[in-house]
Amino acid sequence: MNEMNREAGSYPPWSRIPSLQDMCREIGIGHDQLIEAIAQGLSTAEAARQMQVSTTVMDALYEHFYRYGIGSVQGGD
Repeated sequence: MNEMNREAGSYPPWSRIPSLQDMCREIGIGHDQLIEAIAQGLSTAEAARQMQVSTTVMDALYEHFYRYGIGSVQGGD
């Protein structure tokens, strides 16, 4: 299929990147706890301190949230 002829729906409705829930589970923090920290406007340093993870980890989680949202599932549909 030619690049110019691709239409909406020609991509699978899933993503190769992990979801925010999967990332939180792997790190050992609650997904809802992370969303609440973002909703409260906590800085990444404050949230990291509260959840006892490094600021680097929290920076990555915040970046993921702001870039991909909660579900992180991307598709062409």
